[in-house]
Amino acid sequence: MLNSKYEVVIGLEVHAQLKTESKLFCGCSTKFGMPPNTNICPICLGHPGVLPVLNKKVVDFAILLGLATNCTINKKSIFARKNYFYPDLPKGYQISQYEKPICEFGYLDVSPVGYEKRIGITRIHMEEDAGKSIHDMGFSTLVDVNRCGVPLLEIVSEPDMRSAEEAVLYLTKLKQIVTYLDVCDGNMEEGSLRCDANISIRLKGQKELGTKTEIKNMNSFKNVEKAINFEIERQISLVEDGIKIVQETLLWNADKNFATSMRSKEEAHDYRYFPDPDLVPIVLSDKTINQIKATLPILPEERNKLFIEKYKLPAYDAGILTNEKPFADYFEKTASLNTDYKSISNWLMGDVFKYLNENKLKIEEFNLSPENLSKLISLVNNNTISIKIARDIFTEVIEKNIDPGIIIKEKNLVQISDTGELDIIIDKIIAANKAEVEKYLGGKESVMGFLVGQIMRESKGKANPQIVNTALRSKLALLKEGL
Repeated sequence: MLNSKYEVVIGLEVHAQLKTESKLFCGCSTKFGMPPNTNICPICLGHPGVLPVLNKKVVDFAILLGLATNCTINKKSIFARKNYFYPDLPKGYQISQYEKPICEFGYLDVSPVGYEKRIGITRIHMEEDAGKSIHDMGFSTLVDVNRCGVPLLEIVSEPDMRSAEEAVLYLTKLKQIVTYLDVCDGNMEEGSLRCDANISIRLKGQKELGTKTEIKNMNSFKNVEKAINFEIERQISLVEDGIKIVQETLLWNADKNFATSMRSKEEAHDYRYFPDPDLVPIVLSDKTINQIKATLPILPEERNKLFIEKYKLPAYDAGILTNEKPFADYFEKTASLNTDYKSISNWLMGDVFKYLNENKLKIEEFNLSPENLSKLISLVNNNTISIKIARDIFTEVIEKNIDPGIIIKEKNLVQISDTGELDIIIDKIIAANKAEVEKYLGGKESVMGFLVGQIMRESKGKANPQIVNTALRSKLALLKEGL
């Protein structure tokens, strides 16, 4: 818990790796998981005499994200060289943007429990990624430069967050937006969405910012929350013990839930930024910006409201269904075929989620078409089959992706609604369960569930549950009158 004397100040720097086929300034592939040092060329390695050529798709993606996060799109932006010397940076500098980024002055609204909060976005700029140092190969450090030149957007927030909860909500919303826009896959484990947190504390009421530290290597929302809370407690402990906080970069160890010092924290002047002499300024027209604006999809927050208003879904359902764009798309395709929106929601959040999790699939890989899910729901709603039968054949319908009516016909699974046929089954169960019937007649209502279950089993799940309940209660009432 945060000591009531102090206020925490948090800003996030988020790097989103873009879903382009080629790198920022050359034609090398950006494909993840390739053998080390194979997706490379003289341009991304910075060999003498080579010239970078800007990937237009990266600019389009930057504008798209800027518009989606309420930023001002600068009509002129400039690339700069950020100079530092790491083994995995073969050029000795990184091409980024500094004084004139492509997007500035945006914001995202988040909703922690009990209040609303607006988080400012200072800037969104384009830059190339560095390579990767691999330290867990015995006594040596290996370098893989495949990632050099891979396009990134860095989203820098204002220091507006006051808790780990706000930071996680902001990051969650940002991930939703980049995946909805399809500019980044949002995979934190593979590093295509990376987050660094700048954290400081100060006495409540104090305006001056405290000494900040930066935490890196947080590869999940849970680790972001743990790392921020760890650093808040560490800084408060130091201050309470009269120890000065040192401005440094810390590395989060998820296995030990502990952060260790990595290096002293650099300031902007340490990087000796200057305009890249090989790249001309990016100049945008209103026409270009408006053309890209026209391609903006409906974003998560607006889609959530749509699901509540148009489909009359509870807020909980709408939040789950719109969390990922492909899932929301699947719901809407099914809803265009079937107006029982709540049943569609129940199937998606229940049986479909379960199947996807058990088989480690994404909804994009789901073999059941919206058309066949719609048909399955209709078969239950018009009492052709029971919900139990629907669930029994669900996996088969998925694997074959055929009209569920075909399976029902082949296996003779049509629901029994004929009262004469059901009467025979009900009488058989009553006769076979005299002790339980006596308990019910004696006032034990819970026995009803047992008897209905026995009837459903006897009918192999084909009996119409509503008719069974009505008929069974009538027969038991007659027995009670005869006592």
